This record gives sequence, structure tokens and C-alpha cells, in this order.
Amino acid sequence: MRRIATVAGIAAASLVLAACGGGGGTEDGGDTDATGGGGGGGEVEVFTWWAQGSELAGLEALEAVFAEQHPDVEFVNGAVAGGAGSAAKDLLQTRLQAGDPPDTFQAHAGEELTDYIDAGQIEDVSYLYEEFGLTDVFPQDLIDLLTVDDAIYSVPSNIHRSNVVWANPTVLEEAGLDPASPPADIDAWMADLEAVEATGAVPLSVGMTWTQVHLLETVLMADLGAEAYIGLWTGETDWTGADVTAALEDFETLIGFTNTDRDGLDWPEATQMVIDGTAAYNVMGDWAVASFEEQEVERGTGFVEFPVPGSDGMFGFLADSFTLPVGAPNPEGAEAWLDTVGSLEGQVAFNKAKGSIPARTDADPAEFSEYQQSAIESYANDTIVPSLAHGAASPIAVLNAVSDATSKFTTGASDLAGFQEELAAAAGS
Repeated sequence: MRRIATVAGIAAASLVLAACGGGGGTEDGGDTDATGGGGGGGEVEVFTWWAQGSELAGLEALEAVFAEQHPDVEFVNGAVAGGAGSAAKDLLQTRLQAGDPPDTFQAHAGEELTDYIDAGQIEDVSYLYEEFGLTDVFPQDLIDLLTVDDAIYSVPSNIHRSNVVWANPTVLEEAGLDPASPPADIDAWMADLEAVEATGAVPLSVGMTWTQVHLLETVLMADLGAEAYIGLWTGETDWTGADVTAALEDFETLIGFTNTDRDGLDWPEATQMVIDGTAAYNVMGDWAVASFEEQEVERGTGFVEFPVPGSDGMFGFLADSFTLPVGAPNPEGAEAWLDTVGSLEGQVAFNKAKGSIPARTDADPAEFSEYQQSAIESYANDTIVPSLAHGAASPIAVLNAVSDATSKFTTGASDLAGFQEELAAAAGS
């Protein structure tokens, strides 16, 4: 058994994904098709923030499977641009409050869903798990994660890892660094960043605020360790403590190694800096791997990846999922979409394009890239810790407050002490 870290309020039990196992299945082998779901015709508006890069590629792959499985339902792309969904979530909340929901919308599995549940804005879709055979092909502990008071409110399309560094081997070698020997911790990484800086390249590329929060969460993981990091969200770790102060100091130092135009970039542009060789490192979730692959950048020679230094042995967990909103104009169309999202064909097509790994246990690892196979192995063996930036660790209100505090800090509007106080207040400490 692997080691598991759980978050109170996120999971009633440990998270286990036997992604490389044979798993159970439906009578015909665990597959669902057009006969398994709803869909009485008409249009289905699918609301996401997948508007560019590998995210858009994944959505288009899923749309193609949907067209095959449910040809009587017309797919309407409701994507709103903006990495991590900040703009999309704001627009979605406006629409939900106005009684104008899309037919289905993307949300991160975990604490992010509690806001919608508490507001009575999404339906219990647990009946679809039986209808589509998902209880046989999703790991029970993943189902436990999704279950709130005996109800399930979304169908996950994938599993992602957040704490990944992407690096350009050529830039590292020019700085006298060995791409095959990642730094062991944040302090060692800082020394490597200094070596890169001396060559004139950008040591660490980053983008707008949400990507900075993403970087922040991985620094907290690395410096605090899994148990103390989990404690930030359960109340067991003091946000005002010296250990957190030290981690925030490291974050401040890392921001000093980043590109000055960061607030004008989203994640694809920041990742592209590594691909182009203008930056050495980028911290991003493993959806970034598709950006390298679609440009035919070879793993090992054109890029290398490793856990954020100090977080080796941890798997920063997040999962995309889809819901059935209360008052959806075409609930049968939404059910049809959820059928495709949970189907074997849908999950294979989507995850091959997006760089994530399937939530189903019956997907064949051999169908996926070398990186994805390594992610499947890591998920099966590492300690699972929830992502802050991507909805697994905290409700949206907490993330929004953390994002505001981070933006003020990285733009110079607050000092480190003020930053720490605002983070503590955001988390309710």
C-alpha cells in the first residue's frame, strides 16, 4: 500500500488510483457508449476554461468522442479563456445566480465543489454512476472523495499532478548543470537558478497570478512536507508559524528569479519560454507535457521534468470533473455529455491529448506517453497532497483570498509579513 495524506472535509478515505491495474468493468468490458446515457437531442452547452493549448486539444478530443457516442446532441463550446478558470468561474457564478446555468460546467473535484453544493446549484448525479457502470471502473476511494453526504455531484475526466518542474536541458548545460541530476531541495535549486541567471537566460518562467499561486503551493509542499502542508487546510498547521515564514521567504526568492513580464502571460506562454530556450525552468501541472509533445520536443533531450525540489515523493493532486447544474436547459444532453466524460473512449482520448491520466482503472497505460506512464506510477506510490490553486485543498473563497494576497505581494503592494498575515486570514487561522 502506498502512503496517503488526507484532508478533512476533502476525503472521507484515502485516495487510491489503480490506473495501471485491470480493474472491474461493465459486462462488456467496462466501456460505455451511446446506449448508456441520456440525450434526447438538442444542444448541450459545455462550459469550461479550456480555450487554448493542450486543454483545448483535450476538449476537442472529447468532443469528437461525444459526436460519435451521441450524434443526436449538438455540442456547444462554452469555453472562457483564462488559465485555472479565474475568469470562467466569475462568469459562471454570475450566470448561476441569475438562473442562467449552462447545461454542464467544469469544476475541480474536491473542496471547490462545496460552494456549489452549499448554494444548491448542482444536482446529485450518483444515479448516473450506476447507469454508466462507473462504480465498477472508478476506484472506490476516488468515489469516496467525490461523495458528500451520500451524494456525488460530478464525473471526473482525469487526474493531474501539480508539483512538476519542466526544464530545458540545453539551457541547464550552458549553466554548467546536469539535466539528469535535479536539485534535492529548494536551497539547492536556488543555487542552480543563480547559475542560470549568470548566463543571461531567465532562470524560472512564471505567468499571471494563478500560476504564481501554483508556484506558492509547491514551495509550501516542499518546505513543510506533506503532513504540515495538509495541516494548512485542516487547521493543524499555524499559518503564522516560523516554518511558514521560511517557506514564504523561499517563495519570495524564487519570484526574484522570474521574468518581469509575468503578469501579462498565461501558462502556455510561460511554458513556451522553456520550449524556446529563453528560460531554464517552469513549474506547472502535467497538462504542460502536451505543449512539449505537440511541438515534437523530445523528453530527455528537449525537456526534462521532475518533482519540485523537496517535494519528491508527493503527488500534488487535482482532477477536472463535470456537473449537472440545477435548472440546466437540457439535462438529458448534460447526462449524455457526462456519459462520454466517464466512458473509456472519452477518458483515453481526452487524457492522451491533455497530458493527464484517466480516472478509470481499465485504461491501458501502454496507450499513453512515457511521461503519463510515469505519472500513473507516481500516483500509485507517492503521498497524495491536494492542490490549492486547482480546487482540491480549499473552497473558492479561500483560493480567491490567497490569490489576492499573492498578487499584492508579487507586485510589491505588500511586504512578507503582510503577505503572511493575509494568507492566515484567508485560511481562517
